[in-house]
Amino acid sequence: MKINTVARQVKLARLRSGEAPRALELCSGCGGMSLGMKAAGFELLAHVEFDATAAASYALNFNAPVEDKTIAWSLPRDMVTSDPGTLASEIGLTGDVVEHFDVLAAGLPCQAFARIGRSKLRSVTGDDIAYVNDPRAKLYERFLQYVEAVQPVAILIENVPDILNHAGRNVPEEICETLEAMGYSARYTLLNAAYYGVPQMRERLFLVAIDSSLGVVPGFPEPSHAAELPSGYETARSVALKYVPAEGSHFASIPRARKGLPKAVSVKAALGDLPRIREHFSAPTDMRRRKLHDRLPYGNSAALSDYAKKMRAWPGFQASHTDTDGHLVRITPRDFEIFRRMKHGRDYPHAIAVAEKIFSEQLEALTVRPRENSVKWTSLRAKYVPPYDPTKFPNKWWKLDPEMPSRTLTAHMGKDTYSHIHWESAQKRTISVREAARLQSFPDSFRFSGAMNAAFRQIGNAVPPLLAEAVAKRLKRDLLQKVVPEVEVVEDFRAA
Repeated sequence: MKINTVARQVKLARLRSGEAPRALELCSGCGGMSLGMKAAGFELLAHVEFDATAAASYALNFNAPVEDKTIAWSLPRDMVTSDPGTLASEIGLTGDVVEHFDVLAAGLPCQAFARIGRSKLRSVTGDDIAYVNDPRAKLYERFLQYVEAVQPVAILIENVPDILNHAGRNVPEEICETLEAMGYSARYTLLNAAYYGVPQMRERLFLVAIDSSLGVVPGFPEPSHAAELPSGYETARSVALKYVPAEGSHFASIPRARKGLPKAVSVKAALGDLPRIREHFSAPTDMRRRKLHDRLPYGNSAALSDYAKKMRAWPGFQASHTDTDGHLVRITPRDFEIFRRMKHGRDYPHAIAVAEKIFSEQLEALTVRPRENSVKWTSLRAKYVPPYDPTKFPNKWWKLDPEMPSRTLTAHMGKDTYSHIHWESAQKRTISVREAARLQSFPDSFRFSGAMNAAFRQIGNAVPPLLAEAVAKRLKRDLLQKVVPEVEVVEDFRAA
C-alpha cells in the first residue's frame, strides 16, 4: 500500500491555516452522513452513489462546490467502476486527485452484513452462505483502494454491527489493520442514535482513522441523551462483539451516558407538530393523487419540542414555518381498524389477536353464519385477518410508543411500513414519508426524489444526520487538536 506522506502533510498544513476539511463520500445515499458532516464544518467536495434516485436527492439538497456542476452531482456512479481521478475531473476539479480530498467517508452497503439481509439472500439464492460471496461484502476492499488514491488525512466508515461478525470474521478489525499499515491510527465502536438526539434506537458501527503523524488516537462522541434500550439491543451487541479480539484490538469502548443527561427524544416529541393525516380512509382518492412534494400545513405548533424546532430550522434547510411535504402513507383498508385498536408498543402477534376479535365481531353480526373453514368463512376471514404467521413474523408490525424513541427504520419500509404504525389511534395508519424522515433526523426542508417507496428506501438506508454530526464533530476535533509539525512542502508532491 502506498503512503504519500508529503501529500498528507500539505493537507494538514492547509487545515492548520483554518480552512475546512474537504470530504469525498462513497455510497452517500441521499446524503444523511453528508448533512451531518456539513453541520460539523466539513466542506462537501464530491460524492459517489450507485442508486440513481438517491443521487438525484443528493443533488437536490446540496449545492455543488463548483459552479454549474449540480448535474454532475446527480449522476449515479458505481464506486467499483468509477475512479477518484475521473470523478474529480467530472465535477470540475483540476490537478491530481491526491490534492483535493482531506477526508474520505463511506456508509458502505450493509445488505451482505446485516442478518436480515443474509436471510433474504439465502431465500433468493438457496445458498446458506450467499452473503459471504455477495460482492457488496467486498466493497471495503475497493474503499481501501480509494484511500490509497486519495491519501486522506481522516477516514470515516459507518455500517451495521453485524459487520463485526461476518462468517466468523471481524471486518472492521481487518480494515483497521490495513489502515495502520498505511500510516493511520484507527478505532471502531458501536453507537446508538438514541444517545445522540435522534428519536430512534438505531445501533450502528463507526470506524474512524486519522493520519498517524498527528499522534492522536481517534475517539467517539460522548452521548448527549440518556436512553433505556430494550434487552434485545444488548443481546445483539453481544453477538456482534463476539469476534473482537480480547487483546490488541482496535475496538474502542462503547460510550456510556453519564448521569443527568436529558431523556432520549420520544416519538411524540419528534412528530407531534406534523400534520394529522386521515385522507387514506376518509378520502382515499385524494391520497392516491397526492404527490411526494405536495405540501400540507403543520399541525399543532403551539408547544413545539426542541427537536421539532431543530428539524424546522436546520442551518441551510430552514423550513417555511407554515407547511412541509412528504405526507404519503400506504392505503390498506383491511388493517385500518387493527391499527386503531392496537396498543402502544405492541407487535404482530397482538395485531393478529385484534384482527381475530374484529373477525369474530363480524361473524356475530351476521344473521346466518357460514360454516367454519367453508369458502365463505375463509373469504370473510381474509377481509379482516392478515395472512402472515405470527410465529414467523413477530416483528412485522409495531405500533409506536409515543413516550419512547422509535425502533430502527429499515430500507424496506416502503414495502413494510407496518413496522412503524402511528401511535395516534384516530389516524389509524402507518407513518408517512415525512414522519420517517423526522425519526431519522432529516430536517423538514430536506427533499427526496422519486415516489413514496423510493423515499422510504432512501431514509431507511441513510445515516441519521444528527448522529453523523456528533461523530464528525469529534473527528474534526481530534484531527485539529494538535499543531501539525512544520514540513518542507515540495512544489510537486504527486510522485512522493
